Amino acid sequence: MPTPRRLMLVLALLTLGVLASFAAALAVGSLPVALADVWAALLGEPVEQRAVIVELRLPRALAGLACGGLLALAGALMQILLRNPLADPYVLGISGGAGVGAMFALLVGLSATGVNGLAFVGALGAMLIVFGLAHGDGAWTQTRLLLTGVIVAAGCGALVALMLSIAPEHKLHGMLFWLMGDLSQSASPWIPVGTLIIALFAALPFARELNLLARGHDTAQALGVDVKRLRYTVYAIASLVTAVAVTSAGSIGFVGLVVPHLVRLAIGNDQRLLLPASVLAGGALLTFADTLARTVVAPQQLPVGVLTALIGVPVFLFLLTRQRS
Repeated sequence: MPTPRRLMLVLALLTLGVLASFAAALAVGSLPVALADVWAALLGEPVEQRAVIVELRLPRALAGLACGGLLALAGALMQILLRNPLADPYVLGISGGAGVGAMFALLVGLSATGVNGLAFVGALGAMLIVFGLAHGDGAWTQTRLLLTGVIVAAGCGALVALMLSIAPEHKLHGMLFWLMGDLSQSASPWIPVGTLIIALFAALPFARELNLLARGHDTAQALGVDVKRLRYTVYAIASLVTAVAVTSAGSIGFVGLVVPHLVRLAIGNDQRLLLPASVLAGGALLTFADTLARTVVAPQQLPVGVLTALIGVPVFLFLLTRQRS
């Protein structure tokens, strides 16, 4: 267990990382803005670039912080629920369901609101299908849930591929961007922000029980944990926050997989600290990646999911090498 001094240092560094990534998201871009002007614009003072900061960059930065936090929170919960270090928010087919809904909306030419609405409906539909099939006759195991999620995800992937193959050429760019993650299409940052706050406060009271569940089903049950109720609660929270994140930002990989591992290495596996720390780290990572996506080849923008994968792959390979050694 890390010392209290180290825990405070890690949490302080993560908080500074969130503030730094948020400031960079508001100041950096094809039109650079001084930090003093950013601060003045946020305080409501008349600044030349105020419209750029407040109307364009601020909602996108808030969406990045919130969606990154949601994905990292979902990843931490999924890894405990499935007792699988490779579990991430998309392992149960929720992202695939959202992709099916969004691709259908884009294919038939619906507005951004329609795309977000059908993406959320698709995510919830996939969640209910996986839960219903995995629960079956009442015997719900981690393996059964994982296998069901993988199969549903594969089916959703086939439907997405089918729609891409028949889509008109002028719609392909938007469809592919959504699939690779795109924060610029987030309708409102306040939905993921509000969901993150509610989900974190809903999950933290179960942190002690999650610590016991991490030791195994039988151990947790012997120590008085209602494992069945806890599993349902964790599954519902993780699934819903994933649905909101995917609906708001598209399919963004590796945040929910890598961030909980990094945080776990730094502060240990106590869920009372791991959950809020993962939220901070995930928010900072996605906001930083989105800033890079806007600026690396400006004025052209890259899908943020590409940047998170390019960051996440070497980091995860390093973690595997470190664990093996």
